[in-house]
Amino acid sequence: MKFINYSNKSSQRGGLMIQALVFGSISVVIIGALISWAGINIKASRVALYREQALQIAEAGIDYYRWHLAHAPTDYQDGTGVAGPYVHDFFDKDGIKIGEYSLEIVPPQLGFTLVKIRSTGTVLVDPSVSRTIETGLAIPSLAKYAIASNNDIRFGEGTEVFGPIHSNGGIRFDGLAHNLVTSSRTSYDDPDHNGAVEFGVHTHLNTPPTSVNDTFRANEAPPTNPVPNRTDVFVAGRSFPVPAIDFLGFTTDLAQIKTDAQASGRYFASSGALGYRILLKTDDTFDLYRVNNLTTAGGSCTETATGWGTWSIRTTGGSQTFLANYSIPANGLVFVEDHVWVEGQINSARITIAAGRFPDNAATRPNIMVNNNLLYTNYDGQDVISLISQGNITTGLSSANTLRIDAALVAQNGRVGRFHYSSNCGTGYQRTQLTLYGMVASNLRYGFAYTDGTGYDARDIIYDANLLYGPPLLELEPARPFTSKMISLKPPASLLELETMCTVQPFTSAYLP
Repeated sequence: MKFINYSNKSSQRGGLMIQALVFGSISVVIIGALISWAGINIKASRVALYREQALQIAEAGIDYYRWHLAHAPTDYQDGTGVAGPYVHDFFDKDGIKIGEYSLEIVPPQLGFTLVKIRSTGTVLVDPSVSRTIETGLAIPSLAKYAIASNNDIRFGEGTEVFGPIHSNGGIRFDGLAHNLVTSSRTSYDDPDHNGAVEFGVHTHLNTPPTSVNDTFRANEAPPTNPVPNRTDVFVAGRSFPVPAIDFLGFTTDLAQIKTDAQASGRYFASSGALGYRILLKTDDTFDLYRVNNLTTAGGSCTETATGWGTWSIRTTGGSQTFLANYSIPANGLVFVEDHVWVEGQINSARITIAAGRFPDNAATRPNIMVNNNLLYTNYDGQDVISLISQGNITTGLSSANTLRIDAALVAQNGRVGRFHYSSNCGTGYQRTQLTLYGMVASNLRYGFAYTDGTGYDARDIIYDANLLYGPPLLELEPARPFTSKMISLKPPASLLELETMCTVQPFTSAYLP
């Protein structure tokens, strides 16, 4: 007799059904998750596409306003005459509107050319997606050199320059230049050396142990090719010939400055004495003195150079007369129709002090003298002093032994430097340290020291980079195009990182007239 176990077969069928239900449920969950994951990725891809489109639309806003400023350099209201933001439609190549960009414009501060632009792009299909770019657009000034000269120039041992140097004449450099040194001359017959012509930019400094001699150097003369690097002198190199700069760009129309100063600045006619002394103060004012007496040259302290003199105010009583205290005008213009001595310190001020006489006569051009410290309080562009002289800008016989000048110095027809004072002139003929922070533009040969050891033994010239986009009043020329450049970026790790990196930065572009 055969027995059949129906109970066992039923159990097997039940177990199979349970397994089917479990695995089916798991499959449903997995499939649902895959569908959800796919949906999320599709949505994320769509959002990423929209964000990229929004970024490109924001970039279009920057490009548009750069174009706008090129045609209207002083219009910071998008041609509307009212405050922003300024919203513009953005169309694709088929003329279909696909988004908008909104512009927020921050005009330049007084005395600067830097315009800040914030452009936000949105896409029409999803207005919740937006990208923002901030940039600065500016007009580079001609004040881009530590030293610019319209004449042959020599830099002796003890000179260290931090900033570009250019001369329309030849350059002999025996100090240390940290930035590029350029000349408009192919060759230069240095009057201080013996022999044939040498490079437009050359040195007479020997390789270590360092020393200088004035004999002709074949390796510093054409047709030597290539030109020796000499990084011990020219750290960033030298270049010649290069196009000449228009020195008139540094020599603003003094008559116009006079007119503007008379209208809304400070104007001082002839002192009726030897000139004026201006003492700048940190409260945005200055004291004005009339100069009555200068130190006299002792013994056989003489010089044949045009304009030579001690150019130092006598310290005894009655040498100067206090006239008044004045506030620095809103336009920063002070014009003096006489010689002027300048010293003191400013704090969050921008001032241009110009000296000239009209009609212009070479024999009567006034000079500007700096014999004591002329200082900024802030070195972030808030403080700017510009000294513009129809004649020379000089330090006198009795100038400070350690002297610092924070200013842009412009000698329109003369020179920036110090006259030659020999040992016959007393103890002041030798000075220790001169530091110039700003820039120098000298029509004639620059120099604060001489080969006989007179003048300032050590000379540091440091370019104030704030002058590039926040220059003093140096030029009254038509506005040049605004320039900007996108910074080079490493590949971003994420879209968020890309967003934080998308900042356009201004750059310095060379201006060649």
